[in-house]
Amino acid sequence: MAKGAALPHTIQHPARLVPLAFLLAVLAGTGLLMLPVSRAGEGAAPFLTALFTATAAVCVTGLIVVDTPTYWSGFGQVVILVLFQVGGLGIMTGATLLGLLVTRRLRLGARLVAQAETRSLEIGDVGAVLRWVLLVTVVVELAIAATLALRLRYGHGEPWGDAAWNGLFHAVSAFTNAGFSTYSDGLMGFATDPLVLGPIMAAVVVGAIGFPVLQDLRRAPRRPGRWSLHTKITLLGTGLLLPGGLLAVLAYEWGNPGTLGPLDPAGKVLGAAFHSVMTRSGGLNSVDLGKMRPETLTVSYVLMMIGGGSAGTAGGIKVTTFLVLGFVVWAEIRGEPDVCAFGRRISREVQRQALTVVLLAVGLVAVATLLLLSVSDFALEQVLFETVSAFATVGLSTGITASLPPSGQFILVVLMFVGRVGTVTVATGMALRSRQRPYRYPEERPIVG
Repeated sequence: MAKGAALPHTIQHPARLVPLAFLLAVLAGTGLLMLPVSRAGEGAAPFLTALFTATAAVCVTGLIVVDTPTYWSGFGQVVILVLFQVGGLGIMTGATLLGLLVTRRLRLGARLVAQAETRSLEIGDVGAVLRWVLLVTVVVELAIAATLALRLRYGHGEPWGDAAWNGLFHAVSAFTNAGFSTYSDGLMGFATDPLVLGPIMAAVVVGAIGFPVLQDLRRAPRRPGRWSLHTKITLLGTGLLLPGGLLAVLAYEWGNPGTLGPLDPAGKVLGAAFHSVMTRSGGLNSVDLGKMRPETLTVSYVLMMIGGGSAGTAGGIKVTTFLVLGFVVWAEIRGEPDVCAFGRRISREVQRQALTVVLLAVGLVAVATLLLLSVSDFALEQVLFETVSAFATVGLSTGITASLPPSGQFILVVLMFVGRVGTVTVATGMALRSRQRPYRYPEERPIVG
């Protein structure tokens, strides 16, 4: 290709650029983590260990096959932090941001790529959205990092250097919904400390709710009538799922001696709230998930699969996707021809996109679960929890990740990657390739149900 020549149209398409950028980041991260300086012990990390960790970081999943604070050196932990910061913001969004700050202008192709990640409704708004993304990221992460550092220093006696590093690491991990921790037991040592768990939950919710929602709230904080339908649906879903998850965890784990049982009532509520928030894609834990009841794990499957808001740092099929299908079912039950919500009609294209995303997600999780069952000896509930967590880029685990055979870990690598970029690619591809045929086939009604 001649110098200065444009990339082929098939490569410039945002639905192809996004996964390509993530893949390059994973490969770069793998290479850095394989350097001897990245490992705390002697020698270099094996390829699969580095690949798994880099994928989990870039795809903000948080599943691990080695203990982060003991296996990786300070340099390795910095690499991991940078990878999930980049993965959380979105590689193409970050690249476009840099170009905007340098040139103060955006080409149409760059706007389309950024739009694929930010889901902004108007291409002309991308520049403002990206500035808002950067501002929110910096402000939230620094505020949470400072809060955690002070608490770890004065409440738990950590040296200033450790408190500052652990506070920053967990602030970025929480806001990006990455699920990584610098503590070997996650946050179990802070299970009853609301001044540690509270800020982390706040960062997870802000990151997971999605930047379009935050932008709507900024523009019209007290005028819900001016909010977009997307914002209203996201807030409705979040308002139902977070307390619903809390109550379900309390009901099933209240007397469980392995989880919430030994805690006082306030500690139980805090632990249940934390788990409810973390299943939305946060990925951190304050209790031993391997000792949770099967009923709680089932509730967790659902919450993890739904995930958080679109165009944020959360994974899953997204709250809007789930509720759009709920509105479709409600309209069908009532026999209404149009699917409506909050006084607006939801287009058929959006309904079809939501159905496609959900069916693809369920199919991928089912296939991955079957493959993992065939290469390991773990129970179905453990394997299913692992595959849902990987696909939804949550990072919670019942503790079997490191014990899976290499083939099983590679399956999770693929699932994490597809879960992070696959839904973006599918949704963007469908939106940009939408077209109307010049003809229509005769209609016929197959029997359903």
